[in-house]
Amino acid sequence: MQKVIKAVLPTLFAALCMWQQAHAADTFGSFLIGYRSGLDLRAGLGVNNFAAGFPLAFEFAISYARVDAGDPFPARRVFIADATNGTPEKSGVVWDLRMDFLYPLRVAGVKAISVFAGPRFSMFDAGFHYVGANEEFDVTSNRWGLGLGMKGQFAMSNRVDLTISAGVDNYFAGALHGHDTTYSPDNQNVNPKENFTFSDASKVVNAPGLQMVMLIGLTYAF
Repeated sequence: MQKVIKAVLPTLFAALCMWQQAHAADTFGSFLIGYRSGLDLRAGLGVNNFAAGFPLAFEFAISYARVDAGDPFPARRVFIADATNGTPEKSGVVWDLRMDFLYPLRVAGVKAISVFAGPRFSMFDAGFHYVGANEEFDVTSNRWGLGLGMKGQFAMSNRVDLTISAGVDNYFAGALHGHDTTYSPDNQNVNPKENFTFSDASKVVNAPGLQMVMLIGLTYAF
């Protein structure tokens, strides 16, 4: 994931700078915190007026969320074996890359309010550790999705806005990989345990699906 961040963010920033110089565009950055199936931290870069006469703004963001990994003992049975020893510990993380197009609305008393929509790509990692049983494994899943919502900005200074965002993201089913087993949405599974299916695997881990997203933070105009 670190390699993805290091590759994407410098390229994105350079591209935004070129758009700004070539088209007199207005760039902005944001940092938001909130809830998306757990604590969510998000950083974004965007551009207004990046093409003459084009009514939409563009924003790219990366987010990190701590989430509930799932149910440890059923997950162990579905991905490894039916052992029940050990004290379970779990952790869940989702990295998320998103691109949104924003359409501005005119609302009295608000500096800016926009509706937005765009694609998402999530990287889910659920870790399960069974203390005393000497057993540990991860379940991972990469998924595409779509999202939409609304964002309001309230001026705090000439360049800084208080920003509130609310929306819905929906991620499409993707393969679940754990230990030496993979469960796929079409049930072309690799080394399934006890004839379990993708539906069974989806029930024991909390990979991204339909999610409400609520965020608050700051937007800075460069």
